[in-house]
Amino acid sequence: MNEHFVVVDIETTGNSPKKGERIIQISAVKMNKENIIDQYTTFVNPEISIPPFIEELTGINESMVKDAPSFEEIAPFLRDYLQGCIFVAHNVLFDLQFLQNEFERVGVEPFTGSMIDTVELAKIILPDSDSYKLIELAESLSLTHERPHQADSDALVTAELLLYLLQKANKLPLVTLEKLADFSMHLKSDIDILFDDIVMEKRKHIEDLPHDLEVYRGIALKKKQLSAKIDHYREPFQYPETSVEKERLLSQYVEHYERRNGQFEMMDAVFASFQQTNDAVIEAGTGIGKSIGYLLPSIYFACKERTPVVISTYTIQLQEQLMKKEIKLLSDILPFPFKTVLLKGRSHYLNMFKFEQSLSERDWQYDSLLTKMQILVWLTQTVTGDVDELNISTGGSVYWNRIKHDGWHLTKEKDPWISRDFYLHAKKTALDADIIITNHSMLLTELVQDIKLFPDFSYLIMDEAHHLEHAARQHLSISLGFNTSKFLLSRLGIYEKKQLYYQLERLSDAQNISVTVHAFELDFMIHELDLSLDELFMMIGQFIQHSINKKEKSQPKLRIRLTEESRKKPSWEKIKLCAEQIVALFTDIRKGIQERLDALNQQSGQLKNKEKALLEEMYGFIGDLEQLQSSISSLVLHPLEHHVYWIEGDKRALPNSITIMAQPVSVHSALNEKLFEKMKSVILTSATLTINHSFHYFKDSIGLNSNRKVMEKCIPSPFDYEKQTKLFIPNDIPEIHQVSIQEYAQDITNHLIGIAQATKGRMLVLFTSYELLRLVHDYMKACGLLEEFILIAQGITSGSRTRLTKNFQRFDKAILFGTNSFWEGVDIPGEDLSCLVMVRLPFSPPDDPITEAINENYKQKGINAFTAHSLPEAIIRFKQGFGRLIRRSTDRGVVIVFDRRIETTSYGNAFIKSIPPLPIEHGNLSDIIDNIEKWL
Repeated sequence: MNEHFVVVDIETTGNSPKKGERIIQISAVKMNKENIIDQYTTFVNPEISIPPFIEELTGINESMVKDAPSFEEIAPFLRDYLQGCIFVAHNVLFDLQFLQNEFERVGVEPFTGSMIDTVELAKIILPDSDSYKLIELAESLSLTHERPHQADSDALVTAELLLYLLQKANKLPLVTLEKLADFSMHLKSDIDILFDDIVMEKRKHIEDLPHDLEVYRGIALKKKQLSAKIDHYREPFQYPETSVEKERLLSQYVEHYERRNGQFEMMDAVFASFQQTNDAVIEAGTGIGKSIGYLLPSIYFACKERTPVVISTYTIQLQEQLMKKEIKLLSDILPFPFKTVLLKGRSHYLNMFKFEQSLSERDWQYDSLLTKMQILVWLTQTVTGDVDELNISTGGSVYWNRIKHDGWHLTKEKDPWISRDFYLHAKKTALDADIIITNHSMLLTELVQDIKLFPDFSYLIMDEAHHLEHAARQHLSISLGFNTSKFLLSRLGIYEKKQLYYQLERLSDAQNISVTVHAFELDFMIHELDLSLDELFMMIGQFIQHSINKKEKSQPKLRIRLTEESRKKPSWEKIKLCAEQIVALFTDIRKGIQERLDALNQQSGQLKNKEKALLEEMYGFIGDLEQLQSSISSLVLHPLEHHVYWIEGDKRALPNSITIMAQPVSVHSALNEKLFEKMKSVILTSATLTINHSFHYFKDSIGLNSNRKVMEKCIPSPFDYEKQTKLFIPNDIPEIHQVSIQEYAQDITNHLIGIAQATKGRMLVLFTSYELLRLVHDYMKACGLLEEFILIAQGITSGSRTRLTKNFQRFDKAILFGTNSFWEGVDIPGEDLSCLVMVRLPFSPPDDPITEAINENYKQKGINAFTAHSLPEAIIRFKQGFGRLIRRSTDRGVVIVFDRRIETTSYGNAFIKSIPPLPIEHGNLSDIIDNIEKWL
């Protein structure tokens, strides 16, 4: 291998050299496998102006490049500097292609050597990294990165990253490296050069495996160890009753410890509820330390009574946080040992038998290939086999669906990996756990279905409990989407001869299986099914188009409720006929596949492992096929009682975007029967459970029966909101229904521009409508008054909620626009956020199918649906939105509510009463801006 690399980074005026964009800075670091040798850096005069966004991002301005050389002047030297080396960059295809275009423009020969992408290499060597962005990799690996988005700093940190990745690769077992070298020939950059070189070096001397690794069936993996059962008999389990005892316990390990009386109150409430086998609903305000508030008493109770306590959260982030932060802290603090496990659904775990067999397939599809390589490295690190540890692409998730665990369809003993199975290991680990951490979805699956992963338990804490109703509704929902249906058929092999059905057919022929449904018949039915599904969704697309009203015609995304009335339309009758034909085809296809599988299963003693793995995958597929058939039946042919049905889709992508959904109107009876009645004690907690200090709405929404003993406790936040924040309500914004949405958006924009300049950005703007968000974003971008500001908008700026939030925190002058998911779960402490704007009060749209069905349900009972459901739901969301601003005792900021209904309606005051007491100011835009500037 060539011993030298040149790591290159460029800063440019834009992404496209063909459209006249130019380089403004370039840096090249020369290095070998061990050391950095040299660095060349220069600004480049682009001979065009630098856009404000680029200046804000890079810190490079016109004065810095004015006297710099042009690219034409440095190109010959740069070309010589690169010659004979391997070209390396973070996202190499961009940097190298841009340079090649510039070389061509100035008449210099292009670079002709090999290239390596550190993004691609990092994905393989660091498969569990949260992000592969350079700035975030540097931070997680503690690499010095002084000036992100300047070429000299970026190139240097990329060189250090390459050294780190090479060292990590060198430590991998030879058996892993040999497989990586084989697969890497088919990647986008020339990483095979690196792996071939390392393999050649390793083969020169015999090395011992690290003591915590083993090689089994040709794959290196980390050894699993079951921790010994903790004997609590002789341990003193005196729960710290007094505040002094609690403070002494916590203060010895917690840096900068601050006593929180609310946290102590919560501990006592949890412990007492468990001891007295009561339920409890606890609203714990922001800042009281809720997680420790329920974990500490749970651990004391679980260890003392020798019974597990299950902690359920709504989000994976909170699960991980509890394990990595609070549980780790408590294991240091408490004077006795305890055991905690994190449990997830079966499909989270890797099936090693299926994975082993997939490695022998000569399938060079990029995402599958990269994911195989990531898993090979990950197996040397993981003891859980939990996919949430992996950072795989969307395409990689398709491959994961093939190799995930879905139980055993042959007997367990026929799986050669049974002794190292991750799912069974999780079950064994949970048997003697004191604390089991899971999520609402997994918990409901465990309680409703007969897949038993948990040991028997009777004590439960539900954090983020305001999501319980939604989680239960989601869990009991039925859905049918065009893309999922077609993907299932693609797995069967409708498009590629090497897929499941054709492999099964070849195996059946080889084993001389006798069948009643012949291959040609099955083949015909599968193609008929494919065509019928196309026809079904085409007709549903036409049904949507004919059902929308004038207002909806202007909106790309649609939600059409299916009612008894709409099902009487002739067009729906045609859809039903098509669905009947599909269900019949499904039945015949399943019968044809099942008889082959059952016959082969009886002969499984004669089959090779690869063939057994095919049977396992095929049995799993049959289960998916059965589920799809059941969904079509319930959604189209035999609607369930007390369910709300709707169709959603994007007009720009019909029929591909179509999904039919059904959810129960009420989850009361299901939660009572499957959850509350099975438990001795359930603690439900969140920062937002009450309306005007009453738990009535929350308890009613989840069906927590009045015949159960329930302790109610509302623990206020310790923050001093009167000093830390101020609420502004502008009085010169029109009522939204009095003007067009475009006029309303322009008014909002004018106010936001003034407020942004007063707060210097650092502003989160919450919307309830994506259409309004898009209009305001576009108006603000076009106004020309905020060129130095970065506008980051959900659905417009690419990236997940977490990525958008991180990008917002990186810039001094940034405005973040968000809808539904941004009203909660976004944590931006400190000076990064000093202004929160709520454009509208967060009522659910009245035509939302679920809202509509719930409201109808109330009306049938003679109850006012607005006061019983719509208003309380909006108040809870308002409280969640308000909670985004103050996250620490040192935070300060302003809240601005544009919706005039908070003042002009009889119910508006209910929103004000739902948040802590704080100063409120009314006024026109100029008064408010003056007051904001003074206050901040």
